[in-house]
Amino acid sequence: MSKNKVFCEECRNDVDYTESSVPMTGTIKAQTYHYIGKEAHCADCGALLFVPELSDFNLRALYDVFREKNGIISVGKIRKIPEKYAIGKRPLSLLLGWGEQTFSRYADGDIPTRQYSDILLRVYNEPSFYYELLETNKGNLKSALAYEKSLRAVTALLSSCPSADSKIDSVIRYLLCQCEDITPLALQKALYYIQGFYYAFYHTFLFSEDCQAGIHGPVYRDIYCRYKDYRFDPEGKPIEFDISVFSSGEKTVCDSVINHICCYSSKILERFTHNEAPWLAARGDLPTTAASDRTIDKALIGDYFGTVKTKYNMLDPCDIKAYAQDMFLCI
Repeated sequence: MSKNKVFCEECRNDVDYTESSVPMTGTIKAQTYHYIGKEAHCADCGALLFVPELSDFNLRALYDVFREKNGIISVGKIRKIPEKYAIGKRPLSLLLGWGEQTFSRYADGDIPTRQYSDILLRVYNEPSFYYELLETNKGNLKSALAYEKSLRAVTALLSSCPSADSKIDSVIRYLLCQCEDITPLALQKALYYIQGFYYAFYHTFLFSEDCQAGIHGPVYRDIYCRYKDYRFDPEGKPIEFDISVFSSGEKTVCDSVINHICCYSSKILERFTHNEAPWLAARGDLPTTAASDRTIDKALIGDYFGTVKTKYNMLDPCDIKAYAQDMFLCI
């Protein structure tokens, strides 16, 4: 029984009611979702009643299923972020480069876009990513005290976290898991394209590491040294990978690069990058056979792949196929 009475159309009176859990369906963006909601029935005549609190509950349950099915961060995780990093909702929104009320709206239940959801998931899961945001965008904060308080919180988290793979290490393991015959040269190009296209769609870089304008195209030098002798061993132990370390956006970009770019040979991919602005700009007037440790500025990578996304009217990372096909025809 409910302590609060509601009006029953059949009884024409305020009545007590009973609640029951029932299967329900709802539609969001033309897609139908099934979830468990609640109904209220008159305790006197059994008629179905409208109870505002239960209506709100059912809407939240529908949204929760939508979030789960579409890889959108939950409200619970969103609400834990300010507490985790000792920062207010408004300062956090400013730190992320969003409108002052944007984070508050998501904490109140509004559904973020996939792009914003993936950023929030990285913030929630990766203190190192939040630390980079805090240091890079601290000028957005209106109070030095807010920065110092949050810095102490994230520093404590980083010092207490067990060592884990960096994001680039996780991507490498995924590439080796999915592309058994990948060569060290192709691995370098895959990392470069994942970095570029991730920025094009989500306006943040997936890796903190810089790449250099090597003779054979963009190269992550430390990664090259670690994997230059890599060869796939069909009789070796299979590489295991926990896909939960990726957000939906990270996995989508990686999968698209694997499907549409890693299908080309390493020498073809080398020729791709030799025709792209970031590598050309970093090389400058160097002879084609000259070794180089010049860094390819991340800004060049971001600008170039952002332009590619616009030129090809890419709506999601799967659309990079057309770009790869055009590059193949041009070399």
